[in-house]
Amino acid sequence: MASATTGPKPLWLSIEAKIAELGAKDVEASARETTIQRVAAQLDGDGYNVSHHAANMLMLRQAVATRAEVGRPLLGDLTAATDALTLEDVANPVQATIGLVHRVGEEFPHFKDLNRRDDVRTIIDAIRLDRLVTKAKELPGDRGIRYLLEQTVDEPTIIERLEVTDAKLAEVKASIAAEQAEIARVKGLLKEVDGQDDDAKVRHLVNKDVADGSIIEIAGFDQAAIDRVKKAMEEELREKERLAAEAAAAKKAAAEGPKLEDISSEDMLGYIEEIREIMEFSDKPDEIRTMCEQSNIPKSLVDAVVENPDKLDELEAAAEG
Repeated sequence: MASATTGPKPLWLSIEAKIAELGAKDVEASARETTIQRVAAQLDGDGYNVSHHAANMLMLRQAVATRAEVGRPLLGDLTAATDALTLEDVANPVQATIGLVHRVGEEFPHFKDLNRRDDVRTIIDAIRLDRLVTKAKELPGDRGIRYLLEQTVDEPTIIERLEVTDAKLAEVKASIAAEQAEIARVKGLLKEVDGQDDDAKVRHLVNKDVADGSIIEIAGFDQAAIDRVKKAMEEELREKERLAAEAAAAKKAAAEGPKLEDISSEDMLGYIEEIREIMEFSDKPDEIRTMCEQSNIPKSLVDAVVENPDKLDELEAAAEG
C-alpha cells in the first residue's frame, strides 16, 4: 500500500505496520506483554515516543489486542481495501474516506477513531492522485497533462509524476489559454449575429477567420453547412483575394517608388546628388542600397546605378536637358 505509507507515517499506522510483522504466537496472552514492550522499543527507535507515553502505549496495547481478537493484522485489510479502490471510488474524497473507515472499521473498531480521520483522508488523496496519474499516462499526446490540469493537480506534481519539463507544461497551458480565448471569441461573434439564420451565422464566422473545427465544436454547425456557405462565398472570397493581391502590389510599388521614366528631372537631379554623397561613404553595393532605401530614393534609380556608377552622369545629363 504505497499510497498509504508515503512520507512520514502517523504513529497508529507505524504501529499497524509493526503488528503486521507479528505471528499468531506473538499476540497470545502469555507472550503479549513481551511483544508489546518489544514493539514499543522498536517504535522508540524509529523516533516515536511510545514506551514513556501513556496514551501511545494504550494505542499500542489496543492494536495488539485487536490483532489477537480478529486473528489478522489491520494493515492487511486496509491494503486490500485501498488497492481495490478505483478512480470512480475516490472521485469524492470525503465520501471515499467515510466508506473506507466503515469498511475496515467493521472488524477493527479502533480504526474509526476520529483522530485518524485526517490520516485516512490523506491516504485517500494519495490514492486518488495515483489513479489520476495512471489514467493520464494512458492518454495520447498532451491529453494527459491537460487531464491533470483539469483535475486541479498542482503543477510541480504534474511535472514530477508525468516526467515532463517546465517548458512542456508551459506550452500546454499556453495552448489551453489560446483555445479558451478562441471559444470566448467565437461566442462573442455568435452574439453579433444572434437572430439571423444559420447560413448567416456560418458566413459571419468564416469571414472572421474562425477555423472549421471551431465552428463545428464551439458553434455547433456541421461540416455540410460550412461547405455549403463556403461554396456560396467562393466568388466573394476570390474577389477578396484579388483585392488583397492588388493592395499588396500597390504597397510594394509605393515602397519601391516611381519607375525610372516617371521620375521628374528636378527630382532626378536631387536623387543623383544624394546617391553621389552616399557613394562617398561606401563603394559596397549592399551598403549603398541600404542607405538609399533609408533616404527613400526610388528603387528603380538605385537598381540602375548601384552596379554602374557611370550611369549617374548619363542620367544627370538627360535631366539637365
